[in-house]
Amino acid sequence: MSLQDGVMAAMKVAMKEKNQTALAALRAVKSEILLAKTASGSNEEITEEEEIKILSKMVKQRKDSAAIFLEQNRKDLAMPELDQAEIISQFLPEALSEEEIEKVVVETIEKTGAEGMKDMGKVMGMVSKQLAGQADGKTISTIVKAKLS
Repeated sequence: MSLQDGVMAAMKVAMKEKNQTALAALRAVKSEILLAKTASGSNEEITEEEEIKILSKMVKQRKDSAAIFLEQNRKDLAMPELDQAEIISQFLPEALSEEEIEKVVVETIEKTGAEGMKDMGKVMGMVSKQLAGQADGKTISTIVKAKLS
């Protein structure tokens, strides 16, 4: 089942349950997918990799917004953002643990022969591409910095 079909099925369930938070999140996902499809000017299908990138971006945006709201003691605004991020992340692949990410980083460093912080960009690019949707950039960056320093 494609992502769009999954989102539509989840939207129907959210409508039946009258879950406004889930419905808002799912409508946003549907909107982003449609925008991505029509951005190139043709009505072509987007790849699974592009879908994961879109969903990851949406989850990150909501988590960042929630963090800002929490800094300003606006828990009433932060909670819906976190709830939506959780709903959207259901469509992402299973997230990896830090140990699994570290293993991939070490393998990439050994494969590329990276030495020191000057090679961080090369390692980050390869690891980020390999772990797309399974790990966030901040976690990858922290692990890469620790291993290269």
